[in-house]
Amino acid sequence: MKVLVSDNLDPVGIQMFQNADGIEVDFKPGLSPEELKKIIGNYDALAIRSATKVTADLLSTAKNLKVVGRAGIGLDNVDIPAATKHGVIVMNTPGGNVITTAEHAVAMMMSMTRNIPWGTASLKAGKWEKKNLEGRELYNKILGIIGFGKIGSIVADRARGLKMQVVIYDPFVTPEQIEKAGYTSITLDELYAKADYITVHVPKLKDTLNLLNKDAFDKMKNGVMIINCARGGIVNESDLYNAIKSGKVAGAALDVFEKEPPGASPLFELDRVICTPHLGASTQEAQVNVATAVAGQIIDYLKNGTIANAVNVPSVTGELLKKIGPFLSLADKMGSLITQLSKGPFKEIVIEYTGNFDGLDMSPVSTAVLRGLLVPVVKDDVNFVNANYIAKERGIKVTETVAAESEDFINLITVKGITSDNTFLVAGTIFGKKDPRIVRINNFRLEMHPSGHLALVHNLDKPGAIGSIGTVLGRNSINIGRMQVGQEEEGERNIILLKTDLPIPEPVLEELKALPLVKTVTLLEL
Repeated sequence: MKVLVSDNLDPVGIQMFQNADGIEVDFKPGLSPEELKKIIGNYDALAIRSATKVTADLLSTAKNLKVVGRAGIGLDNVDIPAATKHGVIVMNTPGGNVITTAEHAVAMMMSMTRNIPWGTASLKAGKWEKKNLEGRELYNKILGIIGFGKIGSIVADRARGLKMQVVIYDPFVTPEQIEKAGYTSITLDELYAKADYITVHVPKLKDTLNLLNKDAFDKMKNGVMIINCARGGIVNESDLYNAIKSGKVAGAALDVFEKEPPGASPLFELDRVICTPHLGASTQEAQVNVATAVAGQIIDYLKNGTIANAVNVPSVTGELLKKIGPFLSLADKMGSLITQLSKGPFKEIVIEYTGNFDGLDMSPVSTAVLRGLLVPVVKDDVNFVNANYIAKERGIKVTETVAAESEDFINLITVKGITSDNTFLVAGTIFGKKDPRIVRINNFRLEMHPSGHLALVHNLDKPGAIGSIGTVLGRNSINIGRMQVGQEEEGERNIILLKTDLPIPEPVLEELKALPLVKTVTLLEL
């Protein structure tokens, strides 16, 4: 079996492939997309980092490809739906570089605080500007951490060792879990108002894009310092520039940028900005860790069929996969949907299986629910292997029940998400042999294809409601591809599920919300 390594990988990983019986490896970093496309059909496995783009076009020519392994966490460069369609397993290596990234964030904070980059440059220029380079102490300062995942929790631990006061905002982790770890859970606005330093450790998602923008900076303390070693685009660079120029923000330490490489950025003209070229995961230890992990996973899969850290398939036998495959896709979408509807931390997830499941082992389907539920929150960190662990780590109790009969369907999966304040319910089934449908959202009955750009509208059940919604979308050149209407049980409202060809932009969303017969509009991506 042949493995292609198309990006730079630590020699320890290459050596592992060379030492594996029955494995032939080619190390060819720097191939152009055209060159890669010409040869990919010869390989059973592809090992990559961030440079290689695994596109739908590339996968269409990869006739023998069975697995793609990413040495690292992020999978923005892999078309996962296309890989799944072609039967290609996609693996990553979560955990290999979390300590390294956390340490880099702390190093950036300390360097900025004590003016180390400016002091170095000044001294090398023959100057002695001691009075102009007065810094701060970190002791007893308030560090606001946005995101309490693996990296954020390590940063919190290191900051506690520095005797800083640590406050945490993470809408998907219960305050009880944060407080159990020994930190203070606060709202985002409270964090803005209190923190002397703010560091972000969240994935780049629709809800986190431009999270730190002008409105956020306006709410912060004067003299706050910003650290971003997560993903470019979470901090709005233009708004950060203005906040530093005005004196609101005293300094920024950036390892990631909206565009990479960023080229000539106005931020680089400011004295109070330090930056590194996405070095968060760049240590010898991290590179060895991820190279060893990806090589071991690919070898184990090719030789033994063992699946580890896969993001698009659970670890099950091929025979069981044929039987439950459609339910896996449905469950994943249901989990994602319930997270997007709730916008808050779950205390418990109840998964109910009713109908004719013929004694099947449905535990992989439950795992798919949890993966779908967690991906909008932690993105690439979660897969079919660790979804249950991450749910437990976040304090989510998972309960499964099975009943023999379903009133309306041959088989039905119902997921209830319980928060401190509410319970959210999503139910789904399979039409025919493999066509997934969402058939209930809370008290509304409907028939929904769970895919694409969606808008969930609650409106008063009165004439003109649907027409007014269509008028707004039409006026803004947004085509409705599909519409489903459901009625509230014993109520006066409708639920309208719209599938649009394009995502609905923020100004159009606000226009819809302002319609007199519309109560709420929630945008969903599945």
